[in-house]
Amino acid sequence: MKKFKFKIAGNPYDVVIKKFDNGVIKMEVNGSPFKVEIEKEESSSKTPRLVRHPVHKPAGSHKIEKNTKESIIVTPLPGVIMSISVKEGDEVTKGQKLLIYEAMKMENNILAERDGVVAKIHVSVNDNVLQGDKLITIE
Repeated sequence: MKKFKFKIAGNPYDVVIKKFDNGVIKMEVNGSPFKVEIEKEESSSKTPRLVRHPVHKPAGSHKIEKNTKESIIVTPLPGVIMSISVKEGDEVTKGQKLLIYEAMKMENNILAERDGVVAKIHVSVNDNVLQGDKLITIE
C-alpha cells in the first residue's frame, strides 16, 4: 500500500494505492474507491533506443592542416628491415623506394610519400619494427 498527496488546481487529494495487478490499479482518492485501467503503450521494437546529444564542433575544426615541413614514414605492419636504399641527406622523389622490410613472410617496399630530402633514418638493417614505428623522416 502506497500513499500519495496531490494538489490539482489548488485542491488537495489523498491517494492510497491498494493494489496494482495486470494493468489495473485499485485505489482510494480522498476516501472514495476507484478502479483505474492503465493502457500499455505498444512499442515497435524491444531494443532500447540510444538518444545522444548533438556534437558541437569547435569553429575551424573541419580544416585539415598539412605539415609541409616534414613527412614521417611509419611501419604499416610489424616486421624486419631487410635493406635500406637511401642515406640521410639524399634527395628523393615521390614513389621512390626507400627500404624493403619483411612482414608476414612477404617483402614489402616502402616508398616516398612526397619529394624531399631524407632528414633522418630511424632504423637499421635487421631491426625488428612494430606497426607505427618511425622508419624515415623526409623534409
